[in-house]
Amino acid sequence: MTSGEAEVAVTEDKPTRLISGPGILLVWLYGVMVVGAVSRSAYQIATEFDRAPLAYSLSAVAGVVYGFITYTLVRGGETARKAARVCCAAELAGVLIVGTWTMVEPSAFPDATVWSDFGMGYVFIPVLLPMSALYWLRKRAPHGGAA
Repeated sequence: MTSGEAEVAVTEDKPTRLISGPGILLVWLYGVMVVGAVSRSAYQIATEFDRAPLAYSLSAVAGVVYGFITYTLVRGGETARKAARVCCAAELAGVLIVGTWTMVEPSAFPDATVWSDFGMGYVFIPVLLPMSALYWLRKRAPHGGAA
């Protein structure tokens, strides 16, 4: 085994860290969003689900998505990075769809979701966070590519 082969073997066994530098801030923000979305939706589902089942269910889904993204960022590695990219893209699509839906047809949501009005109730973090995460994950891709 040449030194080049040994170097490749070492880097393949060791997952690429995704939480260095700005990645730490992403993990922290996603962690806050997990707590906010899951606790809010759990309370609303337990106490007043019949009032706005779609809104509360979407908030719960958002919380699960945030949790999975947090996990993949902490786990690191190429597979986790790819999974995080897919989830961040799905999250961004959800924010844009639900945000537009709540603006066009507000009566469909008698109560707000995490993604209502593009995350206005959460200081627009739900729309800014996936864009930031997608940028960071692209930047941390091997050789800076989008693979």
